[in-house]
Amino acid sequence: MTPDKLRIGSREAVTLVAVREITVRIRSKAFLILLAITAAAAVAIPLISHYANLSSGPTKVAVVQQDASLGPTLEATAAQLGLKVSVSTVADHATGVDQVKGGQIAVLAESGPQGIQATVKKTLSTQLRQLFQVVDQQKALNAQITRLGGDPAAVGQAVAATRVQVTALQPAQSQNGQRLTIAIIAALLLYMTLMFVGQTVAQGVVEEKSSRVVELLLSTLRPWQLLAGKVLGTGALGLVQMLVPAVLGLGVGLSTGALSLSLGSSVGTVAWALAWYGVGFALYALVFAALGATVSRQEDVGGLMFPATAPLILAWVVGISVVPSNPESSLVEWLSMVPPCAPVLMPMRIAMGVAPLWQMLLSLVLAIAFSGVLLRFAGRIYRNAVLRSGARIPLREALKAA
Repeated sequence: MTPDKLRIGSREAVTLVAVREITVRIRSKAFLILLAITAAAAVAIPLISHYANLSSGPTKVAVVQQDASLGPTLEATAAQLGLKVSVSTVADHATGVDQVKGGQIAVLAESGPQGIQATVKKTLSTQLRQLFQVVDQQKALNAQITRLGGDPAAVGQAVAATRVQVTALQPAQSQNGQRLTIAIIAALLLYMTLMFVGQTVAQGVVEEKSSRVVELLLSTLRPWQLLAGKVLGTGALGLVQMLVPAVLGLGVGLSTGALSLSLGSSVGTVAWALAWYGVGFALYALVFAALGATVSRQEDVGGLMFPATAPLILAWVVGISVVPSNPESSLVEWLSMVPPCAPVLMPMRIAMGVAPLWQMLLSLVLAIAFSGVLLRFAGRIYRNAVLRSGARIPLREALKAA
């Protein structure tokens, strides 16, 4: 048969190559180890947060029996200050001191001539010191009001009825801590996955080229079919690397209550991260496949990595250094519109809730358009270089028409 008769349909060819990539790569130790680590981390983070919140119960304070009336005052004032305090009563000073030494209570609070006297094991926390000062100040104020013939209860009600009226020109996003955590985790997963699958694509191309398997494959397949199949197959594995930790982390976080964001907001953030993984993979996998075709040894792959991944590294560094303190930074905003940086930074801005819809869509369109441009050049480099062995092929020479 002639080579033309051996060729198969484009869709079938791409599918066969993609399936081959999946079946070979999914059994590799590197893939399984990375998947296990990311999945375990995704489950551990919300569980640790959940049990940490459970263990941080109210601070235990005790008052002596003769100061029993001090207990309700401490609890009421603590509630107003947003502090978690549990007040109990002990028989006398000696019993309270023994409980402080034994760790049953954190503080023994007693009324003194100059205010509350606190007995602690080591130091008194700033929050409890503030609580006791407020109680002492209120007690002194009530005494002065009574001396002047007023009603402390009426004055207290009047004071409690006052409220500060706030008009926010730029209302702060709720649950910023959780949004920031999700943003960083999403960016880290994207960064790690794109780096891993990009390197996998490049190494796979070099492996086939050095073993001359590519010559056999290209006797039946066209170069673009082989390139498309490798990219799609490896991309599917990368999607698993993203999807498994995302689903596990989201499920555990919502079921334990560690994640208090709404289901719609959480799922939307994960969906955008997966969409940006697809776009980011299209950008970087094409570049790695094309560059991998220009060398014939695995040792040379490392030299190709840094220039190709420099925008990805830049996006990650800017993301973790700027976004936590200033998510609306103009630097982050503009870099999230640049296609090579967008797959990391735009999902972070979406998770933080600071990216308007028009920027999200514009960034996505620019990245897809840039992928189309890369496809043309990457396809030409791959076609012209994949069958050539020996020394590294310069990009200018690889871009020339075969």
